[in-house]
Amino acid sequence: MTSPDTSRSDRYPAGSAAFPHRDLTGLAGLAPWEILYLLDEAQQWVELNRQSHKRVDRLKGLTIINAFFENSTRTLLSFEIAGKRLGADVVNMHAAQSSVKKGETLIDTAMTLNAMHADAIVIRHQSSGAVRLIADKVDCPVLNAGDGQHEHPTQGLLDALTIRTEKGEIAGLKIVICGDILHSRVARSNIHCLTTLGADVRVCAPPALMPADIEALKVTPYHDFDAALAGTDVVMMLRLQQERMEGQFIPSPREYRHLYGLSLDRLAKAKPDAMVMHPGPMNRGIEIDSTVADLAGRSHITRQVEMGVAIRMACLDVLTRKARGLEGWA
Repeated sequence: MTSPDTSRSDRYPAGSAAFPHRDLTGLAGLAPWEILYLLDEAQQWVELNRQSHKRVDRLKGLTIINAFFENSTRTLLSFEIAGKRLGADVVNMHAAQSSVKKGETLIDTAMTLNAMHADAIVIRHQSSGAVRLIADKVDCPVLNAGDGQHEHPTQGLLDALTIRTEKGEIAGLKIVICGDILHSRVARSNIHCLTTLGADVRVCAPPALMPADIEALKVTPYHDFDAALAGTDVVMMLRLQQERMEGQFIPSPREYRHLYGLSLDRLAKAKPDAMVMHPGPMNRGIEIDSTVADLAGRSHITRQVEMGVAIRMACLDVLTRKARGLEGWA
């Protein structure tokens, strides 16, 4: 493992100029130093989360609403833990229990949440652009926990932090992202994040699961997974998004595994120390074999979960600094 260079001199501007945005709805368009700032801020929380006493009072008195209009386990739990470890009051709103099921519009829901004077709202929604729509209607910072096929910014950040923790720097690394690129908001956020930080990103998928304009995102597309793996430092697998598919995108799960599943033999085509990553939940035996998912020293899937809590703590901290009147942020 290589320790990342978290020296702050000349990495980003001082105060709020380091991250001047009220919301975090996506990583597209962020400057390199804005991403680096969030990664560096998360580092302190990585260390805290490994201690026996994990709670601080930085957000004491603040209320955070986790409004999840789409089912989630890992992301919701991670945001809840992040908010509570910072000392905030955290309220979870599940779609099945909300008035959306009674016909309330998204705008009305946004206005209702705004009237409760939350200090930050975390939103997951099944429709691309829904989070930005809500962010434009409320007075507090909004964090995107995944919207349709658009973006999942904190997943992209936590993956970058996982890679940086292991490799030291991201610039110059060869990273392959394989799977359902077409429907994956995780892939989009990772592409925006990793290319901005200087990585050489390859994407691999069956033709039916590869966006037609993918090269516009400054990545190299492959349909041959073996070729895409050659000489790579990081192998990031994606779940087949069956719930977002309408029609037949793959011949069969068995055929998909044969061509695009990550086995030990296939992993050998990457560098000997290549990292294995997966955002979860995994379809073991389809996109990744259990022998690879559990491979000691190479699989960093559980570390991704660990880094997720730290990244979300950093985002909640940074986005609420103006409301808390911190010097240089007010």
